Amino acid sequence: MRNKLRENKTRGAIAVNMLLAAVSLFINGFGIYLTIQANLGVAPWDVLNLGISKTLGILYGTASVAASLTILIIDMRMREPIGIAMFIDAFVVGKSVDFFNWLSIVPKCNSLVTGIPIMFLGLVILGYTQYAYMSASLGCGPRDTLLVGISKRIKSIPIGAVSIIILSTATFIGWLLGGPVGIGTIICAFAAGPIMQIAFRTVRFDATAVNHQRLEESFEVLVPRDAN
Repeated sequence: MRNKLRENKTRGAIAVNMLLAAVSLFINGFGIYLTIQANLGVAPWDVLNLGISKTLGILYGTASVAASLTILIIDMRMREPIGIAMFIDAFVVGKSVDFFNWLSIVPKCNSLVTGIPIMFLGLVILGYTQYAYMSASLGCGPRDTLLVGISKRIKSIPIGAVSIIILSTATFIGWLLGGPVGIGTIICAFAAGPIMQIAFRTVRFDATAVNHQRLEESFEVLVPRDAN
């Protein structure tokens, strides 16, 4: 049944997977919220989002949506595959963080003893929600697509090095804007990937085997030509 849903061949399958992507990305926002509440410095992209938020006096989520849409436009200009989940990602994650900030259910940590466990809990949640939303087969996030797009155009540089350059640039710009950089930034940069891989392994998920449906393909199913 899961394989049939993953193919997104019917309106029902796309609807189910859009819901899966939205719910998992909403929970993904809780993971990000925890890494912020750890109060040790945040992940590179969140340094940028929080820097924009502080500079412009806007909510984290609003800054995140603006950054995501900007990156999405770059992805489209590079003619990279765009899927429905990319738009869900752009809007849901950041506003989810705003929602949990509003609830204020986890106080900011004030020491390494409390901060590090909260940081790692957030990263574990991010790893499993990454699996859930990617399994919807409706596209990767704007930032992942940016990494792949740039890597395809600079083939002389390994994708790992391209990732470091992108993350370093996001961190530096965010730091200039007042985003929080600290030991948590280093933890996120080096631990997020391995934790995600462990999460994928525990559920036997191969991200490279997923055939993500493009936006135009989704519309072909949702609004078939013979319906006009």
